[in-house]
Amino acid sequence: QVQLVESGGGLVQAGGSLRLSCSASGKIFRTNTMGWYRQPPGKQRDLVATITSGGTTNYADSVEGRFTISRDNAKNTVYLQMNSLKPEDTAVYYCTLSMKVGAVYDYWGQGTQVTVSS
Repeated sequence: QVQLVESGGGLVQAGGSLRLSCSASGKIFRTNTMGWYRQPPGKQRDLVATITSGGTTNYADSVEGRFTISRDNAKNTVYLQMNSLKPEDTAVYYCTLSMKVGAVYDYWGQGTQVTVSS
């Protein structure tokens, strides 16, 4: 079983910054993809950014240039540095871990709230 624990959410003013962290524990294969999704109030959950164990990144257009995803493979931890935050970034942010071992296994964290005030 894999567990993901997020931290770093909170309340920030527009233009400010926050850094989210997510640590994974359990049986984790070296080849995997970690990432962040977010779900604003009353809306669907959407991709924010992903990063492979090899360091390849992918960003949603809405956060490109403002957010940076990174990871520490030795610690099975992924980070999301969020700069120039906007009120529309307000959402619950979920950490994900995806592994392909024959089948694809996807795991989710419990979510952390990010609120950006105008």
